[in-house]
Amino acid sequence: MSIVVINALSVPEGQGEELEARFAARKNAVDQAPGFEGFNLLRPTGENTQYFVYTQWASQEDYENWRDSRQNMAAHASDDGQPRKPVASGSELLEFEIVEL
Repeated sequence: MSIVVINALSVPEGQGEELEARFAARKNAVDQAPGFEGFNLLRPTGENTQYFVYTQWASQEDYENWRDSRQNMAAHASDDGQPRKPVASGSELLEFEIVEL
């Protein structure tokens, strides 16, 4: 059963463009991960300030394997391989199973 993982990112005013630029720079970085099924970055509208990072996985195990992988760590690092200071001021991870009707 496929799952969806949403990372709700609280982004300070004026930092949205930087967040989007970072995601654009690593576009397709997760595409080859086993069990990866899709990705979307959702930009807030109206008074909402949270960005949603939406990923879909074939299984919970596939997601956890990627989450704990070196590829994930590398995707979040700067060019020199060091962890990059996050743009977001906070985040909340939401996980769902897709209901087949």
